[in-house]
Amino acid sequence: MIIGICVGSGIFFKVGNILAFTGGNIFLGVLVFIIGALCIIFGSLSLTNLAQRTTKNGGMVAYFEEFFSESTASAFGWYQTFLYFPTIGVVVSWAAGTYTTMLLNLPQTMTYQMGIGFGYMLFFYCLNILSSQFAGWFQIISTITKLIPLLGIGLIALFWSKETPVVPPTVPLVEPRNVGLGWLAALAPMAFSYDGWPIALSISHEVKGGSQTMKKALCFGPIIVLVVYLSYFLGLTHILGPEYILSMGEGAVMKIGDMLFGNIGQKIILLFILVALFGVINGVTLGHIRMPYALATKNMLPNSQKIVDNYHQKKLGSQSAIIALLTSCGWFIIHYITQYFQLMGLGDIGEIAIVFGYLWYIALYFKVIKLYLDKDIKETFTGLISPILAILGGLIILFGGFYNNPVFEFISFGICFLFCLFGYIIFRKNQSNNMI
Repeated sequence: MIIGICVGSGIFFKVGNILAFTGGNIFLGVLVFIIGALCIIFGSLSLTNLAQRTTKNGGMVAYFEEFFSESTASAFGWYQTFLYFPTIGVVVSWAAGTYTTMLLNLPQTMTYQMGIGFGYMLFFYCLNILSSQFAGWFQIISTITKLIPLLGIGLIALFWSKETPVVPPTVPLVEPRNVGLGWLAALAPMAFSYDGWPIALSISHEVKGGSQTMKKALCFGPIIVLVVYLSYFLGLTHILGPEYILSMGEGAVMKIGDMLFGNIGQKIILLFILVALFGVINGVTLGHIRMPYALATKNMLPNSQKIVDNYHQKKLGSQSAIIALLTSCGWFIIHYITQYFQLMGLGDIGEIAIVFGYLWYIALYFKVIKLYLDKDIKETFTGLISPILAILGGLIILFGGFYNNPVFEFISFGICFLFCLFGYIIFRKNQSNNMI
């Protein structure tokens, strides 16, 4: 699931952005991928210590509940449930709608793109509500399918001896250049390519084998993601060359489809991209529909007991799933409005919550270090070295986010803080009512 959520469509098009930020320097591009991976490789290794020490549901919410406080957990839970999960799902659904119009040669209008994307979102919520088992199978199939082109391009590049393609004369030539520290701006978009791994933690209490299985997933999942990304990045730059990718931008990935598969190459690439997107939407939905129930069991929502009772009666076709669906529908409307009136420029609502999350993750990494210093955690690598490296990686992501767009990040942090504040207030209110 970690691989299925992290490996989305973004990687197919992020190569051009990364090379642009690094001035076409392949070494710096690899460095950006590795720094991005540090956050999830060492972060997930660190969190295995917390996963082994709690059996509560809710993923990271349970970690904050167990190792910080219930009110802190409620603040984080509201941020995840009502901001992080739905905004990612909405934007990825919209992207799926966009690529569907390209694949089927439909009008490239916002109405078509948003309409199809909304249909995809509803479909995957219904799929997860009606059959969580089938949704799990779909996650496995989509993950395997999306890895084929990413690893395949890397393998083909090993035996590729043809010259790199020539930039069309109608396209301005962009040559590699020295960008100084400007390459740091690539770290924020790179975080989006790796993001999503915390979602897998939301179903950890349902996984067979419990904490041991999650420990293996958290260890090997991120490493596989890094290998896949580097394979694709190095393969693409070898076959097409930095100049072609810099000049053509997002269109470069379509060229490799033509070179490998001929006239239908672009359609094949688009099909793989759609499968990658479907895997992300399904994975996000799979985790999201469980979150309201997880918060309700901890008395972190209004009418928590009713939500819990309803869940036990109807399982996934419950108020928990309906709350998640309605939240995503609300954010889809907001997303449509922001895009229609261009209220966020070139950005979208999916960028609001991602960087902010690293503040919370860093807090958990510090807790792991404290447990190690208190002799509760015995392993030096996962208890001290990993969290220190994860903290450094998280700080770099935070710096990259503010370096790239400081005004937007300040506004985003303010929005995220409001959701956290709502969660804190609701829990305190519920706690006071229970004492009366």
